[in-house]
Amino acid sequence: MQESELIVRRIREGTVIDHIDEGKGLRVLNALDIDGKDGSLITIALNVPSGKFKKKDIIKVENRFLRDDDTNKLAVIAPKATVNIIKNFKLVEKRRVSLPNEIGRIFRCSNPDCITNSTEHIESVMQVIDRDGLVLKCRYCSRILDVNKLKYN
Repeated sequence: MQESELIVRRIREGTVIDHIDEGKGLRVLNALDIDGKDGSLITIALNVPSGKFKKKDIIKVENRFLRDDDTNKLAVIAPKATVNIIKNFKLVEKRRVSLPNEIGRIFRCSNPDCITNSTEHIESVMQVIDRDGLVLKCRYCSRILDVNKLKYN
């Protein structure tokens, strides 16, 4: 059996998200609301061999640059990911994602009785209490939240 190499077209302008934990690429697309409906080219590679982590996922999105909220979502889902900003086919910025101490407005608290789920329109704020285990706590009701079951705002 002959090994083949993955060949993916370069992008002119946009973002390449690399080193996504294997199997989490589709979750990243969903969390960042990337669905291709705007006509931009999106390349997704799942379970690609990686020297560093055995396997990884990669996403390339033309004409999209991640905002801080996007990067925070990415840090929760794929904490080892790197974000590469491409302009005129050249890498102009490379950054590792990192969890902030608090994440605001991105996730909804899973407690139906939490004030953030009331009619008072209070934005959710999650405190990061365990970076390695990805454990968050709602600032308002103190519920401990499972990152894998969080709903995005």
